[in-house]
Amino acid sequence: MAAPHRPTARRIALGHELRELRKRARLSIQDAVQGFSFSDTKLQRVETGLQDLRSASDLRKLLTLYGVTDEEEVERLVAVQREASSREWWTPLATELTPGMPRFLGIEAAAQEIRAYNPTLILGLLQTEAYARTRHVSAKPLDETTTEFVEQSVEVRMRRKEALTRDEDPLRFWAILYEPALRHIVGDAELMREQYDEIAKLAALDNVTVQVLPQTMRGYLFAHNFSILLLGDTMPTTIQVDTAFGTSSISDKRREVGRFSRQFDALSRSALPPEDTPRFLHQLSREIT
Repeated sequence: MAAPHRPTARRIALGHELRELRKRARLSIQDAVQGFSFSDTKLQRVETGLQDLRSASDLRKLLTLYGVTDEEEVERLVAVQREASSREWWTPLATELTPGMPRFLGIEAAAQEIRAYNPTLILGLLQTEAYARTRHVSAKPLDETTTEFVEQSVEVRMRRKEALTRDEDPLRFWAILYEPALRHIVGDAELMREQYDEIAKLAALDNVTVQVLPQTMRGYLFAHNFSILLLGDTMPTTIQVDTAFGTSSISDKRREVGRFSRQFDALSRSALPPEDTPRFLHQLSREIT
């Protein structure tokens, strides 16, 4: 599989550059939109990567306002804007996804590295198709979702997982799994053995690290799942946390990034070393009856 087409990454990168240029020009968002047909709310969404600017003419006018006069630099940013306006592979499914999921998928697709922790479930990028489907089916009557929603959710999850095994620039993934999440039986014993084998297979990849946090650990324990998405030098590191309402809370504020990064480091120190993961998974497979 080739390296991905990443319009959302381009959108986030462009928004980040525009925000820095506006600050360098000492303009507030309200000042910057004077004379434009769009609002300060839209510019704020553009700067955070939630929305693309679409109009190359508006982009050129903004750059002039921000004091960018070098024509090569202007053309570079216009080219980025053009790529940022492209459709993502999940766009046709957007209406069927949970609130906030399209934005998260875009940020995930832009990430060069993800560090993630889950105390209750096996992380989505490590799930087998059977595990993912069984999880969605069991939640179906509670969440009042449709069979179509289940199938599309599984399809999206398996498509996301391809980032770990693509030939060019595979996603670097560091996962910490709390032991109860691994021991929680989804489906039957055979399904779980298949899931353990899949984690072991992925953990053997050079770009994937999996640690198990044993239930007997005495160090720091965090009760909620979270992901740290590292987007490269030109874009801000972003934090994603699931909420109880089935939505994603996403932030690139430095204080929150620092907080969750420290939490991940503490959990990693308490977890078993990565080389112990295959043995631990093999033991779980033997214990299942």
